[in-house]
Amino acid sequence: MSTPTAHNAAKKGDIAKTVLMPGDPLRAKFIAETYLENVKQFNTVRNMFGYTGTYKGKEISVMGHGMGMPSIGIYSYELYNFYDVENIIRIGSAGAINEDLKVRDLVIAMGASTNSNYAAQYELPGTFAPIASYDLLRKAVDAAENKGVNYFVGNVLSSDTFYNDDAKTATPAWMKMGVACIEMEAAALYMNAARAGKKALCILTVSDHILTGESLPAEERQVSFNDMMEVALEIA
Repeated sequence: MSTPTAHNAAKKGDIAKTVLMPGDPLRAKFIAETYLENVKQFNTVRNMFGYTGTYKGKEISVMGHGMGMPSIGIYSYELYNFYDVENIIRIGSAGAINEDLKVRDLVIAMGASTNSNYAAQYELPGTFAPIASYDLLRKAVDAAENKGVNYFVGNVLSSDTFYNDDAKTATPAWMKMGVACIEMEAAALYMNAARAGKKALCILTVSDHILTGESLPAEERQVSFNDMMEVALEIA
């Protein structure tokens, strides 16, 4: 095999030590074209676009990760273990279940609860709590404050189900435990980082408010999450 993995066409050295990962590969393309200089595309396999360039003189990569924990689990595992990536910052969307959050607010995920069985592979004698890198989290808070954007730091839910058959009881139960929003990837990313001895952070933009029904259209999600993108770029 000419590359370390069948899912990524990059050669060793093509990917920076820090990778920003949106779920949507078109959002990765937007970030590369909008914010990065001297951009080179390193991956088109499965249309999961990946790019490396520079931001304010620092080398940064950006690559899509797809939807759900199995998808980000594959890509982040390979980046950490096959491409020597040190930091992955997921930049994605989430549905708020906290009354204090508003659409377009940022959520910086300090921890990631989950209804997934992803941690079973580690055969731990208890329950593992997936958490962010404090170093990246602290930098993200500083960057958000410097930009003057609304942000919330706390626990998120990484759900295996987008259409939950038991949403009427499941959502209130997570709300009782102070969970801020629901997304689908952070817990797997945090577990992969912990197992590899690397760093990870998930920064989210509230695209939907599950309690009020407010939401952003798909095309606006792709290109309008500028605050989140810029916070991530500043700490990369």
